Amino acid sequence: MKNLLTDVAGVTVGHAHDPKVASGTTAVLFDRPVVAAMDVRGGGAGIHDAVLLDLVNTVEAIDGLVLSGGSAHGLAAGGGVQAYLAEQGRGFRLREAIVPLVSGAILFDLLNGGDKAWGRFSPYRDLGYAAAAAASTDFALGTAGAGFGATTATLKGGLGSASARTAQGVTVAALAVVNPVGSTVVGDGPWFWAAPFEVGGEFGGRGLPQTFTPAMLQNRLKGGVYPAAGENTTLAIVVTDAKLDKAQTKRLAIIAQTGFARAIYPVHAPLDGDVVFAAATGVAPIEPLTGLTELGSLAANVIARAIARGVYEATALPFTGALPAWKDRFGTG
Repeated sequence: MKNLLTDVAGVTVGHAHDPKVASGTTAVLFDRPVVAAMDVRGGGAGIHDAVLLDLVNTVEAIDGLVLSGGSAHGLAAGGGVQAYLAEQGRGFRLREAIVPLVSGAILFDLLNGGDKAWGRFSPYRDLGYAAAAAASTDFALGTAGAGFGATTATLKGGLGSASARTAQGVTVAALAVVNPVGSTVVGDGPWFWAAPFEVGGEFGGRGLPQTFTPAMLQNRLKGGVYPAAGENTTLAIVVTDAKLDKAQTKRLAIIAQTGFARAIYPVHAPLDGDVVFAAATGVAPIEPLTGLTELGSLAANVIARAIARGVYEATALPFTGALPAWKDRFGTG
């Protein structure tokens, strides 16, 4: 296992970003259509083709997912991913017509120091296409793809991933883009809130502080005491090789959202747009009650770990006043 989303067979991930703009896009592609669902907890989500994932609607499977910076401008990245998939002959077919089915979400990274004066059209459609074209089983973490311009309240944010297997051998993995209004570390120290779930020192191995002080538990918010609305969002994709129907996949997304609360403080605020997408490739049979419960528990864990890894692996942007990276402040471990 690579400790990546692509530990689930049939999944590839690609990034594209523009350092001058300080933003980017990440595409997650599936070798064949997968059952998918979504859970939204933040107060300011921006989502592409979310209606496909509603339990009452006809579509049962999608071809890909896309996460992007750029706020509402970044929704154009979905069109770029669809263009790439159409060239590969992928999508819903009706006689000679083909429509790739791609859902996704965006985060706000427009005030991070990059040059957003891109003219009439934003770069995100092209970034979406390039991300899809670059998809493979290996991909970068940290300041990459949709996490390129991400920030947290106190440190540079980024893109992380993690994976695990149940006792029955079912794989579950997550990819997270970390851009919350809150913080992923305890107080002003090196300890990640997700520390109890860390595996093998994957985000520094610092554990938790021996004691917690009231100062450690004070809210640290991006923008200070009066943060600006809409400048945040953490996005996650959790994928499993379990055989799930659409309702079970929705339940997986709901349980997995718990991982946000294990890794970010505070979380699910009116100032966030927190979204979890869940997808199931349908390979491994699973018991629908206790089996799904165990799978959901692990999904929450891998999301928490992916969030911490995204911050741990990030590098600071080269702009005046840019937030430091975790490793800039605390070293490598």
